[in-house]
Amino acid sequence: MHYRNPGLLFVSAKPKLAPGKKLSPSAAKLRLLKRLHCTTKFEKMAWQSGARLIAGVDEVGRGSLFGPVVAAAVILDPDYRIRGLRDSKLLLAERREVLAERIREHAIAWAIAAVDAARIDQINIYQASRVAMREAVLQLEPGPDHLLIDALRLDCELPQRAIIHGDALSASIAAASILAKVERDRMVRQWDPVFPLYGLASNKGYSTPRHLAALRQHGPSPLHRQSFAPVWNNPVPQEVLAFMLHEKPEEVFEEMTEA
Repeated sequence: MHYRNPGLLFVSAKPKLAPGKKLSPSAAKLRLLKRLHCTTKFEKMAWQSGARLIAGVDEVGRGSLFGPVVAAAVILDPDYRIRGLRDSKLLLAERREVLAERIREHAIAWAIAAVDAARIDQINIYQASRVAMREAVLQLEPGPDHLLIDALRLDCELPQRAIIHGDALSASIAAASILAKVERDRMVRQWDPVFPLYGLASNKGYSTPRHLAALRQHGPSPLHRQSFAPVWNNPVPQEVLAFMLHEKPEEVFEEMTEA
């Protein structure tokens, strides 16, 4: 519902719902994100302050029960507009792939970094997300002189701005979100034939009914995040695969990321 006043537009906070139907938190968030507009407003503010190489930074996979959290950093070319940038969660997979290719082709610089499940369990998902983001920023060449980050602040000396819902508001952060999402989906799909019980190719490690049912029936894989409640709460112990008895977890992870 919209209320109009001369020169002003007010949007009601409560969306219309069918009588007796309650909107889930995830559905409410998606509805909010769809109403936000992704622009270069924050980039322009940074340019006006003297910055020249502005990197958008975002992560994907914080809520997943399986595998790594993946972050990307992107410095967009201010002279080349990539149309259709928005939060990766709002894009179909095919559209993300197309946009990811355009970002990689036309960005001044881009980089991707990941932190695996074992490290997530050691330092928690919040800190792991910050580590992955920082590593992505440090890989950029040329390096940025200003950061726009989705909701977080990083441990680095660069000027930075944390933006709530940044991936839905900033073109640079949206670009990073798309690259991180495409890369993480690729990595998790590669594990689907190894762990076919969990439906990873379709759920990407998130808490779908099939995934949760598989955890209850078969227990977690070695690449599930043991510190996440739906994983450690299940009644079946973790199964160790034979090939992983002879390889260090970090070596297996490196092979998957380099594939």
